[in-house]
Amino acid sequence: MTKPQLYCPCCKDQTLQTIELHGQQVDRCQRCNGLWFDDRELSDAIAHSSELTDPYCIKQSFGEKLEQHQYHCHRCNQSMQQFHLLKDYQVTIDKCGRCKGIWVDGDEAEQVLAAPKLQAALAQLNQKVCTKSWLFQFFTQMPKEYNIKPHRTPVMTWALLALNILIFVLYGFDDTSTEWVFVHFALDSISILDGQQWWTLLSYQFLHGGLIHLAGNMYFLWIIGDNLEDALGPWKFLAVYLLCGVVAALVEMLMCYLVDRDLLMVGASGAVAGLFGMYLLWFRHASLTFMFIVWQKKLNPAWYFAIWAALNILGLLSEDLSVAYWAHLGGLAAGIVVGVMLKQKVLAQNPLLQLLQRPEARILR
Repeated sequence: MTKPQLYCPCCKDQTLQTIELHGQQVDRCQRCNGLWFDDRELSDAIAHSSELTDPYCIKQSFGEKLEQHQYHCHRCNQSMQQFHLLKDYQVTIDKCGRCKGIWVDGDEAEQVLAAPKLQAALAQLNQKVCTKSWLFQFFTQMPKEYNIKPHRTPVMTWALLALNILIFVLYGFDDTSTEWVFVHFALDSISILDGQQWWTLLSYQFLHGGLIHLAGNMYFLWIIGDNLEDALGPWKFLAVYLLCGVVAALVEMLMCYLVDRDLLMVGASGAVAGLFGMYLLWFRHASLTFMFIVWQKKLNPAWYFAIWAALNILGLLSEDLSVAYWAHLGGLAAGIVVGVMLKQKVLAQNPLLQLLQRPEARILR
């Protein structure tokens, strides 16, 4: 049966043209690109576009019902009711209470068709802190991450973790072995300025001064590395990780040179700090818990790493020479630069990340 001619609820005088969208015959306004879905067509289109096994019924998953009536249904000659797409994703869609037709504005179609993925992602992001996470952070002082699950296995992140741990096990429990390894593979500013041991700009990133030093760096690599590797791919992830480590070392060397101080440095902190910079730009929808004495709070990554950076600045002011604070800040700066340069490409290749960056996504913290 031929569908009756429909007019665009937004443009009013513009007729809708039938197109095929994800296996469904739907109606589109050629002027504003808005879409009209008859009853069940939106559910079927979402199910097809999201490759779900079971049909996804959008009508059972509307968010908040709004008071205003923005559009008029030309088929039924009555006002359409507005709803938020999902409880925690506040894009509005319009539904006719009589014919059950649904209108989606043109610039919101991608978000509506991604409803199941958004719903699943927001369920992960908006989990509440619990006693288990509080106990973990209280005893370890390490944050818990709330982020979407990566699509691929983070083999490079796991490889970096395994390599760092293995290297430490091979030398870290014997003073003689530690001394030999540090002489040949730790970053020594005197040797580098003399044009020797340039490889230590890379090798120092895989050495650590003790178990606590190793555990702290590896924990942060573990919790944020998987998402960054998923966004970049394993080899690009490795490249930017090592690059940030090199930049961190050069910044620390420069600052030591300016105050006429020699430098012997080990640790993955600078490289991991570079990951912080990319993470806060690409995953601002994520949360990291912060513990203040006994109070645990989910924070936006920007706030969390701002606190981390402030603590490093305080460390510099205290003139504590046991920690490479400039390397931390240099690595963070390098990661931010890389993050800005690659952000547009990364978000284009990961549409869900782009949708979660939009203000319509309601993140509970």
